[in-house]
Amino acid sequence: MTDSSIRTRNDQRHQADRVESRDETTEREQCPECSGRLVSDDERGETVCEDCGLVVDEGEIDRGPEWRAFDSAEKDEKSRVGAPTTNMMHDQGLSTNIGWQDKDAYGKALSSRQRQKMQRLRTWNERFRTRDSKERNLKQALGEIDRMASALGLPENVRETASVIYRRALEEDLLPGRSIEGVATAALYAAARQAGTPRSLDEISAVSRVEKDEIARTYRYVVRELGLEIQPADPESYVPRFASDLDLPDETERRARQLLKTAKDAEIHSGKSPVGLAAAAVYAAALLTNEKVTQNDVSEVASISEVTIRNRYHELLEAEEGAPV
Repeated sequence: MTDSSIRTRNDQRHQADRVESRDETTEREQCPECSGRLVSDDERGETVCEDCGLVVDEGEIDRGPEWRAFDSAEKDEKSRVGAPTTNMMHDQGLSTNIGWQDKDAYGKALSSRQRQKMQRLRTWNERFRTRDSKERNLKQALGEIDRMASALGLPENVRETASVIYRRALEEDLLPGRSIEGVATAALYAAARQAGTPRSLDEISAVSRVEKDEIARTYRYVVRELGLEIQPADPESYVPRFASDLDLPDETERRARQLLKTAKDAEIHSGKSPVGLAAAAVYAAALLTNEKVTQNDVSEVASISEVTIRNRYHELLEAEEGAPV
């Protein structure tokens, strides 16, 4: 058999394959009943005939996203590939993280040589994740914010806001002359107040590595320089946490809120610590609802002195008695 005859036979075979493939495609695009055009219904996951309505195929897999977007901006916002970015990490969570477990993909322990290799890789990975002093600064500060927020039981949105505030302070060059821990603590204190889950300066300083006076001074500086809009702390925002820590019922919490509302109407709350007012309101409400709570119990929960609780307690009761019926 000559080379030309072999080439002719191969060409004929390829042409037959193309015709067969074209026929199969035509069959898939045509209705088997009326030869009408087939269309895909993505909402129902079906392939139906346009002319006779015959359902040719059903239960198709929707390989598209589960969300809808009506413009390109919304599409970019909703599209997600990989883990979401977060301001709570210095690199926004975009770098590679090598796990600490010395195991392979099947859960088997690595050999000593492989463990040494993985340790070297972790070391170099950590070095590459922080390229300059600014990133090292950010990494230390965000770690500090996360540690303090965990100790104070603050939610993730507060941590995120605190991270954004610290990033802004770093970009505005507010750190020279101030400690990283001080600015990080001030950012967390401001974020907690913005989110309506405030913590007192005493609570913040208890978990911070800096003194209370430095926190207050740095907080005022950061708020002023960044132009943060922070409303004065509302005493009522402390009541749910104090009541929860003291295992008080909802009735006592509602009574404490009523006492604070009466105090606001009488304007006796001006110039007084919101933490002290909230603690006194919880103590007074517990007595009025026959709950066994001592001033010492409230003092420990609120991190406020018993003297302050007694003084505010009498003022709240006087406002309650003088309120119009």
